[in-house]
Amino acid sequence: MSQAGSHHKITYIEFSASDVARAKHFYATVFGWEFQDYGPDYANFAAAGAGIDGGFMKGETSGKPAPLVVLYSADLKATEEAIVVAGGTIVVPTFEFPGGRRFHFADDVENVLAVWTE
Repeated sequence: MSQAGSHHKITYIEFSASDVARAKHFYATVFGWEFQDYGPDYANFAAAGAGIDGGFMKGETSGKPAPLVVLYSADLKATEEAIVVAGGTIVVPTFEFPGGRRFHFADDVENVLAVWTE
């Protein structure tokens, strides 16, 4: 399904979890969310149950973990260039994942977000 109408809008949110299975159990039990697994280190949930598409990725959760907000871009390269011109930095170069490609960036006040495309 095309996301063209979602250009530069938040379409996904990703949380770190030290134990993805435990996170899935918690959110399924408390909120009734359903998950699709992409290996042992990643599970996503759908907007139908959670209000927004998102996922849990195995990762460090000590300190003050923050969710990763993910925006969509119809033109990933142009968005990346605009971020750099505006003073942002690319902190994770573009990579492929099931369903598309994305990169992570820091804005000029050190918030880290991601941008994806199909």
